Amino acid sequence: MSSDVAIADIVRSTVNTRRITERKVADIRVVTNRLRILALNALIEAKRAGDMGRGFSVVADEVKGISAEVETLSGQLSQELVGEINQLERLTRDMAEQAQGTRMIDLALNAIELIDRNLYERTCDVRWWATDTAIVDAAAQPSREACDYAGHRLGVILDAYTVYLDIWLIDLDGRVIANGRPDRFQAAGHSVADRPWFAQSKRLLDGNAYTVNDIDQEHLLRGAQVATYATGVREGGAANGRLIGVLAVHFDWEPQAQTIVSGVRMSPEEAQRTRVMLVDGKGRVIAASDRSGILTERFRLETNGKASGHYHDAFGNLVAYHHTPGYETYRGLGWHGVIVQKAEAPAQSAPMRRSA
Repeated sequence: MSSDVAIADIVRSTVNTRRITERKVADIRVVTNRLRILALNALIEAKRAGDMGRGFSVVADEVKGISAEVETLSGQLSQELVGEINQLERLTRDMAEQAQGTRMIDLALNAIELIDRNLYERTCDVRWWATDTAIVDAAAQPSREACDYAGHRLGVILDAYTVYLDIWLIDLDGRVIANGRPDRFQAAGHSVADRPWFAQSKRLLDGNAYTVNDIDQEHLLRGAQVATYATGVREGGAANGRLIGVLAVHFDWEPQAQTIVSGVRMSPEEAQRTRVMLVDGKGRVIAASDRSGILTERFRLETNGKASGHYHDAFGNLVAYHHTPGYETYRGLGWHGVIVQKAEAPAQSAPMRRSA
């Protein structure tokens, strides 16, 4: 049995105890009212009996007094016991919300960690492949034969690394001179000098450095969503060699990210009321389990400067988040794993919030 189920059982038990207590206190009050009425009737009869009923009158007064004491005790019991049960119910519900919030934070962390580890590998790949002899030779002397062979080598790499859409070798003017999948993408000959990652790559200090931009759509890749990692190709393949070109790898973002946000472990019922997202540093949704708002929606996350946490939004939805922790030498791009969950089986469910 999970901790969440155990807490839910406690909540139900507490609610039942409060109802039983309220019902029993009400029963006691019914009995005391009957005693009070009985005592009143006895006093009336004692008055009628005169001297013969004085003894009975004393008994009736005593019964009346006892009923008053019982009424007082039942009132105190109701006030104190029900008050304590209500407090216990609140504490238990708070505990349940805290446990669920912590669990959602862990799931958000798991999602962002998975993508960080995946993208760390991309930073290693692009720097390694930029030292390949065929790539270096084509960048140094971009003859037709050298560029064709470089494209062939890039194709071999792509056959083994299916997470990439394409790999481009680019000259210092920003013109693609070779790509690994020319049969699918006619990138060769096109200029990418206006791409931010290209300009950034030309400013890198050595071959150990790389650059990356947030997720974008690349029209030379038929509008596919990509994470592009780039580095300089350097003379002789040496890390401190003169810059002679740029190598860019295009990570096939959408299917990889969708696998992560859709693969968060939870029950089918819970999944139906939960939205898992990856959000970039500007609040833009870059992946979502419901496949909506990707690259168009901006999610207003209320972190208050904290790396992780959870809160309830204006609609009562639980929002849990975790900032990218990075992996190894990859610091990440300031992204967040975010989970938005509606309350469980409400009478009228609150709408799941969408940000403008």
